[in-house]
Amino acid sequence: MARLSAMGDPVAEELLRLRMSIDNMDAALVHLLAERFKVTQQVGELKAAHGLPPADPVREAQQISRLRALAEDAKLDPEFAEKFLNFVVAEVVRHHEATLSQSTSSNPQAYVSHQDGANEHPSRP
Repeated sequence: MARLSAMGDPVAEELLRLRMSIDNMDAALVHLLAERFKVTQQVGELKAAHGLPPADPVREAQQISRLRALAEDAKLDPEFAEKFLNFVVAEVVRHHEATLSQSTSSNPQAYVSHQDGANEHPSRP
């Protein structure tokens, strides 16, 4: 397969233009993810301060359903959108667990295990 590198080659120029557009979108995605994680960090801190569990399966299921519908509307594979959200949510939960761990190590009474039912709270987005 021939390399596309000749200056003035319309295919190479179009490829470069498209790749620059992809690079811009990748940068935007990184910045959006950074902003999203700043907000989810605040959620984790709020949950830890009030003894809420790091994960919220009801909220996660709602988000998956919502994102799949958005993906379908945008002509994006809903399976891909769900995998992407699951990846992001797993990282968010990991951060929330770390925040909870830090919170409980400085205040051992701040959180009672969710397993005993002591911290049953309605789901909060």
